Amino acid sequence: MIKAATTLIALLLTTEPGSEAVEVRDRGAVDLATFECRDTPRSTLIQRACYDKAQATMIVSVRGTYHQYCELPAATFDRLMAAPSMGQFFKQYFADAGPDRRYDCEIRRVPGY
Repeated sequence: MIKAATTLIALLLTTEPGSEAVEVRDRGAVDLATFECRDTPRSTLIQRACYDKAQATMIVSVRGTYHQYCELPAATFDRLMAAPSMGQFFKQYFADAGPDRRYDCEIRRVPGY
């Protein structure tokens, strides 16, 4: 806990004004400067979704905890944003992605933020 707080404070002190950093589960602090972020008030599961097109990476806040997904096509992010039920789409394609864990950063290329 102290290490995470220290890391976050150090990141906040070294980031540019106006830049935002979030604590991502199993990853640590990530600066969102290169991400396009959208609040998602119509979803009870997902509060916010951020996408970095250049790195094909999504960071999403699920019930207050940020998770990162790698090698995610922009079209899949757009489908999540447009889905009638963002929660059901998220569960099907990300949370319950099965044994292939298709966008899991632990088995995919992790961008160097």
